[in-house]
Amino acid sequence: MIYLVEDDASIRELVVYALNNSGFQAVGFDTPSAFWQALAKQTPELILLDIMLPEEDGLQILKSLRSTPSTVYIPVIMLTAKETEYDKVTGLDAGADDYIAKPFGIMELMARIRAALRHSVTLPQVTHEHTFGPLYLNSMRHHVAVNGREVVLTLKEFQVLELLMTHQDAVVTREQLLGTVWGYELDGASRTVDVHIRTLRQKLE
Repeated sequence: MIYLVEDDASIRELVVYALNNSGFQAVGFDTPSAFWQALAKQTPELILLDIMLPEEDGLQILKSLRSTPSTVYIPVIMLTAKETEYDKVTGLDAGADDYIAKPFGIMELMARIRAALRHSVTLPQVTHEHTFGPLYLNSMRHHVAVNGREVVLTLKEFQVLELLMTHQDAVVTREQLLGTVWGYELDGASRTVDVHIRTLRQKLE
């Protein structure tokens, strides 16, 4: 299933028609709210996303998709009238997999979609999410939450917690923490690890 979010009816209808007649299943939405409602019921294989939209612009939608564990890996192709290099870089940096400026050819769009889908299928299945009881950590997003409440950590605090959560069945020594997180050895008098562990306990309650 491919979702298209495009408020221009002529473009939306043309793209959906072309996709459905090219072996894909596609649904178009004229507003972000309609798209979010559909996304809550079914996760698509790919999303075509316009930037200039009512209610919410496409870049904001993209950021939301990339910050949600269930949608972070869905390929997203931006379809937009904005064609400057700055606009393209902004879209790609925000997490878009590809960027097609309007007007575009249907054949090119199909080729870009097939390429994005091939790439998504061949991505290595690396685990970026880790849980321990009410504690959740996402390595890719550098996101930590306890019972759904986000906890803000410094980089070193995050790296310490990540190392512990990825070695839940092992003992992690102070020396291993120092070598992995800080990259060097400190003498025995250093309280660096102790301080970070104490701060983590306070923040994570």
